[in-house]
Amino acid sequence: MKKAFKMHLFPGEAGEYQRRHDEIWSELSDLLKETGISDYSIFLDEESNTLFGVMNVTDVEKLNELPNHPVMQRWWIYMSDLMQTNADHSPVVKDLKKVFYLP
Repeated sequence: MKKAFKMHLFPGEAGEYQRRHDEIWSELSDLLKETGISDYSIFLDEESNTLFGVMNVTDVEKLNELPNHPVMQRWWIYMSDLMQTNADHSPVVKDLKKVFYLP
């Protein structure tokens, strides 16, 4: 299953957001793969500071458990100064609806 979503980056934080993802923790990368996430990309609309994420997910149940994992929670705290977040430091995420697909 392909999942697409958007998040909002604070103005002026694009460079730091990129740097932190360029140096993604190996334990987080491993966790995402173990959760069944692959082909994961995040794009930035520099005019609106909107981040667009797209990923393949093989196991929705494992994906739903991801917020409970300590590594994920630490990443959220680490990233929370750069983007809009919820009270638990998770990013404010809006799922996107697929309207077209070209196989």
